[in-house]
Amino acid sequence: MSATLIDNPWFYAAAIPAVLLNGVSKGGFGGGMGGFSVPLMALTIAPTQAAAIMLPILMVMDALGLYAYWGKWDKRVMRVILPAGLVGVVLGWLTFKFLADYWLRILLGVISIGFVLYNVLPRAPQLARPSDAKGRFWAALSGLTSFIAHAGGPPLNVYVLPQRLETAAFAATLLVFFAFINAAKVLPYLLLGLFDATNVATSAALAPAGALGIWLGIWLRKRISRTVFFRIVYVAMFATGCKLLYDGLRGALA
Repeated sequence: MSATLIDNPWFYAAAIPAVLLNGVSKGGFGGGMGGFSVPLMALTIAPTQAAAIMLPILMVMDALGLYAYWGKWDKRVMRVILPAGLVGVVLGWLTFKFLADYWLRILLGVISIGFVLYNVLPRAPQLARPSDAKGRFWAALSGLTSFIAHAGGPPLNVYVLPQRLETAAFAATLLVFFAFINAAKVLPYLLLGLFDATNVATSAALAPAGALGIWLGIWLRKRISRTVFFRIVYVAMFATGCKLLYDGLRGALA
């Protein structure tokens, strides 16, 4: 099978900014934009293909982060969230192939809009730490949404943020969790036939944009505020989510 790249120029108009912004987020602004890439790519290609292309790129970024944060995670929190997150991956695997393209677009739209609303709307501070049972629920949901759209951050943060971890432990816990979750997706993606020659070749072609994004994030960190950066991304992500939700609903009602 020949490794030919996707030849749709509109795909690259969406994919290169998506990968760059993901890298900028990881490199200079604490991450959190993994869920933006697949919805933006899904404006031009099938959501399943977008997820498959993005996974190897995310794993390269994970490897860089693991080197920096290895051993700094919170062991108690990790014991709660990692097994449950892997259960969520399995649930995603079992349901993924039964979802029509328009249902995936609806899910991506809801996840994208929900992600933005979760991050911008004011929330009452949570005084008590969530129970381990709640942690397992949110981690499983994180594994599920991560499998579908690499967008497991918001569900996981519902449990992890109230733990009030020290900054390095918080960053390391999330990074290591998603590194393991991303690695766990490889076999299911292979068995679902998502890693064909075109997708793998396209991932390789886009990987330098991710590396450039990490460098650009480091450079931008001292030049623009985190607030300004995320405001720009949230506006783009909300608009993308609305478009995907519209397209998905239109396909479902056709």
